[in-house]
Amino acid sequence: MANMRILPAGDRALVADFGNVISEDVNRKVNALKKALLAEKVAGVREMIPTYRSLLVEYNPAVISMQALRARIEAANIEGAAAETGTRRVLEIPCCYGGQYGEDLAGLAELTGLSEKEIIDIHAGTEYRVYMLGFLPGFVYLGGMDERIAAPRLKSPRVSIPAGSVGIGGSQTGVYPMASPGGWRLIGMTPVSFYDPKREKPVLCEAGDYIRFVPISPEEYERQKKEGGAI
Repeated sequence: MANMRILPAGDRALVADFGNVISEDVNRKVNALKKALLAEKVAGVREMIPTYRSLLVEYNPAVISMQALRARIEAANIEGAAAETGTRRVLEIPCCYGGQYGEDLAGLAELTGLSEKEIIDIHAGTEYRVYMLGFLPGFVYLGGMDERIAAPRLKSPRVSIPAGSVGIGGSQTGVYPMASPGGWRLIGMTPVSFYDPKREKPVLCEAGDYIRFVPISPEEYERQKKEGGAI
């Protein structure tokens, strides 16, 4: 397959690498390869982990050899899937911006020279692609944020950030799925749970999904939070 390198990752995994760049085209190919291998139900494949530009394929060497798996990856037909001609999945995520729900929004306004409303309108005016998940279960790395609201991470990370916090770190935005330390600038909160081990599907999103944030009032946030934040 053109523009793809297959590299060993230890003795139980291969990495299919599509290039040293972050782009939707590359990420589509990553997820298309994962879908193709899933559809083929390749015996011995244990897990597949997509990133911005590569797919790690973990396998059982007692079931399939490295050479055989490499051949299956090389032969996978991903062009149709990579085009993503079908309907894409867009999740509308309610978000309460500013104040006690986004304590760094005022500082971000000072930093960027934009008003808080302008930042909210910009942030909520984009459909963000889920490039990959990592750091924490359900933590989404979203691409496509407007550079006008990009900002460096905090110099001193917080010891604990509440679950559901929506933040900006550099040119990325994301949602903390659980309470954890972190250095992203907090601009809002969502009542939606991005990770719930009690659900049949614990992680809300998959790589290749899209997210659009929808501004809500504090009253609406509290109402949805009490109701479980389902979407």
